[in-house]
Amino acid sequence: MIFDAVLTFYSILVFVWVILSWFKGSGKVVSDIYKVLDPIVAPYVNLFRRFIPPIGGLDFSPLVALIVLQGVRMLIGLLH
Repeated sequence: MIFDAVLTFYSILVFVWVILSWFKGSGKVVSDIYKVLDPIVAPYVNLFRRFIPPIGGLDFSPLVALIVLQGVRMLIGLLH
């Protein structure tokens, strides 16, 4: 249960990080939040960037990172 909650929370952080990356230059608050989340989320997403190059200028590695997190959550759910 706790591990599931941690994975859910981390998934939310990844999602927020992606959204903020689109607007990080639009204001100090957004930029500050992005700077806090970046060292937490970027290392995980960068694992997937090594294998998934941008396609047409779009980076799909955060999407794959979220899918993997959800897959782990589903596996944990099956084990309980």
